[in-house]
Amino acid sequence: MKTAVEKPAKSGNPLTGARRGFGRAMDRVRDRWADAPWWQRWTVYVLLIGLALILPSDFFASFMSPHTHWPSLLFNPIGVYILLAVGLNIVVGHAGLLDLGFVAFYAIGAYNMALIGTKFGWNFWAILPIGILMTAVSGIILGAPTLRLRGDYLAIVTLGFGEIVRIIAENTDAIGASRGITNIPHPPNMFGLEFLLDPLPYYYLLVGVVVAVIIFARRLERSRVGRAWTAIREDEDAAEIMGVPTFKFKLLAFFIGAMIGGLTGVVWASKVIAIQPANFPFILSATILAAVVLGGSGNLPGVMVGAFLIAWLPERFRGLADYRILAFGAALVIMMALRPEGLLPSRQRKAELSEGSGTEASAEVGK
Repeated sequence: MKTAVEKPAKSGNPLTGARRGFGRAMDRVRDRWADAPWWQRWTVYVLLIGLALILPSDFFASFMSPHTHWPSLLFNPIGVYILLAVGLNIVVGHAGLLDLGFVAFYAIGAYNMALIGTKFGWNFWAILPIGILMTAVSGIILGAPTLRLRGDYLAIVTLGFGEIVRIIAENTDAIGASRGITNIPHPPNMFGLEFLLDPLPYYYLLVGVVVAVIIFARRLERSRVGRAWTAIREDEDAAEIMGVPTFKFKLLAFFIGAMIGGLTGVVWASKVIAIQPANFPFILSATILAAVVLGGSGNLPGVMVGAFLIAWLPERFRGLADYRILAFGAALVIMMALRPEGLLPSRQRKAELSEGSGTEASAEVGK
């Protein structure tokens, strides 16, 4: 005997209807991409890299950033935010660890570039691996005693770590205290690019770094390590019972996230000439976390889109003067109201977030 399948009642709320329509459209894009053959994927990758290379042109600047120097904006904050968000996504999106002190790794990388470059006269390429190594070690130092904690407790400890790093930098005369460090050396010229005050060479350098980090992050996501992180994120106790060494893999997430944060700090410091502790406030950690959540925690393309929007929208609204932050906040509220699980969540992550959230969520997932 066949039983009729009861359809979910249609909501008269226009916001709910808009959210469902927007969600279905984004899900179709995500699902089509997930099922696309390899040659289509590689075609899109090549086109996106080509677009990134021509993005600083005046054609895009005229409507993307009419009030700000577009190449400078592409390097910082857009490029810097994207790279930081990719690093934080490993910790938050893949391993499910709430890190509110990610800015500390960014600061450690920047101070390594500034201190070694000014004190010992080393060039950028010699300092880069040292900066990455030092931040990776700091990730282990933070993670080893704290990763037994979970949830809010871990968030509080990581928040404190970020503030400790900033306050130490502010009160240590050997690294400039509140004055910071000036006269940071630029990278050496290469491929005809002169790394002085022109932001364009730094942007191209950052594009190369982002591409390399994306390849690395995708390989990790599809590996045994990525599967272990997924198991920990879904249910840490069950993962432990099934034989996953949860502490080791959580520590590895902090280690790799710190590496990417430190790499970003080294590249950024080589451009700005001078750094101060005030450049590394807690609000930067919160902003990058907002980018990860907005884009779709755990999904690399979504995280990059979220970071781009978080960095670009305030500058696009600069013409509104004192009201630009209000417009930026309203845009974020609208986007999250239409897509609470993120603009481009992964299939698996969306299913995790929808599980147990009621009939409406189950009905939407089944569509």
